[in-house]
Amino acid sequence: MRLTDQQLAFFDTFGFLAFPGLFADDIDRITGAFEKVWTDNGGGHFGQEHDGKQRSALIQFIDQNEYLSALIDDPRIHDVCASVLGDDFNYSGSDGNFYVGDTHWHSDGYRDTKYLSFKMAFYLDPVTASTGCLRVIPGSHKYGDVFGDSLQGVRDMRDETDNPSEFLWGVKGDEVPAVPLEVTPGDLVMFNHQIKHSSWGGGDRRRMFTLNFEERYAEEDIETLKQQMASETRFWIERNYGDVIVETADEERMVHLEQRMANDGHMAELARKAREEMAEPSRG
Repeated sequence: MRLTDQQLAFFDTFGFLAFPGLFADDIDRITGAFEKVWTDNGGGHFGQEHDGKQRSALIQFIDQNEYLSALIDDPRIHDVCASVLGDDFNYSGSDGNFYVGDTHWHSDGYRDTKYLSFKMAFYLDPVTASTGCLRVIPGSHKYGDVFGDSLQGVRDMRDETDNPSEFLWGVKGDEVPAVPLEVTPGDLVMFNHQIKHSSWGGGDRRRMFTLNFEERYAEEDIETLKQQMASETRFWIERNYGDVIVETADEERMVHLEQRMANDGHMAELARKAREEMAEPSRG
């Protein structure tokens, strides 16, 4: 399922794409696997039942389930990634979530980088603009552009005020001009990690998991990749991938795992230090 030239241009310009109903025939099995992974890990964050008060997050999520791991082999995922990132793209990781309430405006790493990365998101409950669907600000993913850089202020001020959009622009978070991506289970959404996104009005157990992908790094930039991987140890993971996704990988899948696997030797010590310094793994 290669993207068309128009879809590629849309993603480059606006920073997101939606594929309604792409996994409609598979969503029941996907949802069952999602729930099983959570059950196998205690039901919520850090092995505790989800309490509906804070986000529960589980890293290396699809990596723990053979069926979910195979999603990265599926042409509906694989070929889209290859269209955008090249045939030798990296699968960088996955997270499963029970979201609670509002998620304020942010990017998943707004920085100067020459490597494109994005996430694909499966929402397992119907969500609308008023019940917690993803909202994106088209074009806000362009680092160094005056528009994207000006919007970064809404994230930079989070330490100073609980309502940065009101302070900056005089509007509440859910009034910031944006595109709401309302979804039905079975839809797939993908968006550039740098795009500003949020959700508003959601319940206390919104089920969603993501798959993250990036361009393969050049050898001269491996230290940059290692730094990126080091940031993931706040989730207390000692290797980049979980066991199942590696153990069940064929030659084709290994193309998308091999670079991070070859360069994750520093993560175990960093994860050990994180356990000493943190009461629980990060929630995001």
